[in-house]
Amino acid sequence: MPRVKRGPKRVQRRKRLLKLTKGYYGTRSKHHRHAKEAMAKALNYAYRDRRARKREFRSLWIIRINAASNGYGLSYSRFIQGLKKAGLDLNRKVLAELAVKDPGTFGRLVETARGALAA
Repeated sequence: MPRVKRGPKRVQRRKRLLKLTKGYYGTRSKHHRHAKEAMAKALNYAYRDRRARKREFRSLWIIRINAASNGYGLSYSRFIQGLKKAGLDLNRKVLAELAVKDPGTFGRLVETARGALAA
């Protein structure tokens, strides 16, 4: 079997990797072996954190909705329960946006939820 040295191919592959790790600290951007490890770790973190970001945003929306609904004298859980009973199907992202940008509309939603809970 003939011997394969991979001359230019190997150089191209290494250059591509070092270009991706440009800006990393110290040898993580200069030496191929360290850059390879750094890149693998970076890709793992990126994959993990794309999912974590979704959890963090949902948590933030819930905190905002809770703060706004407490201002109207209704807890978060009772507010969500009231909206479900009233048949309003708004997601937490929209509710948080209303709570921050349009408190008047959010107040009407709280009253609707309170009315549905009383009925």
